[in-house]
Amino acid sequence: MIKLFNYVLAIGTFVAIIFFVIYSRDANFTLAPLFEDYGSLIFNGLLNSLYVSMITLVGSLILGFIFYLLSISKFAYFRALVDVFTEVIYGTPLLVMIVLMAFLIGPAFDNFNRPFLGILGLILYISPYMKNVYQSSFSSIPKEQYMAMDLYGFTGWQRYQYIIIPQVIKVLMPPLMNNFSLIVKGSSLMYVLAYAELYYAINIAQSRTFLFVEGYVLLWALYLVITIPLSQLTKWIEKKLQS
Repeated sequence: MIKLFNYVLAIGTFVAIIFFVIYSRDANFTLAPLFEDYGSLIFNGLLNSLYVSMITLVGSLILGFIFYLLSISKFAYFRALVDVFTEVIYGTPLLVMIVLMAFLIGPAFDNFNRPFLGILGLILYISPYMKNVYQSSFSSIPKEQYMAMDLYGFTGWQRYQYIIIPQVIKVLMPPLMNNFSLIVKGSSLMYVLAYAELYYAINIAQSRTFLFVEGYVLLWALYLVITIPLSQLTKWIEKKLQS
């Protein structure tokens, strides 16, 4: 009960500070015109952001696993290729990656579909982080367990079904959910391609209503509506897997 009270008090403090900042900046603060005139635009932008995020999550999971397999390959060239690509991504801002993919790399291959190229840029950017998630998950299994599986004659399918996958999932899920939260926030950069995601929709509404403070507060709130439940779900899954 005391812990719950402290959390409620902390949330109340945070909300009070937000309201103080908002109304000291704009005493006529109101979200009504945004919802009345541009509610459908903003809602569609929110759906588009989730759509981009889900495609990026699935794509980066697949490509990240491929990178993981290459990183443990017997061929030194493949391992070096993954290392070089990872370092390039680590040194590249996400916005730059999206712009390069849409305006430079894509057109070099006669592809001018900017939304597709932007999503591809997101996938390429997140994939090395997914590779690291796989790497840490699989490395969490001690070598002694592989020796025991060899000793008892486990088939490849039995290894993964009974030993490897159950343990990997426990380690995989929390960082995977954190990466998904990163993807959701990164999807806002699709606005530079004039893709109608949430940030772009809010900008359109702001430019027509001049409600800039209200627009940014609404944008912030909508992203929190997505990311905070994801964070809490991550904690819940982590506790369930550890129990």
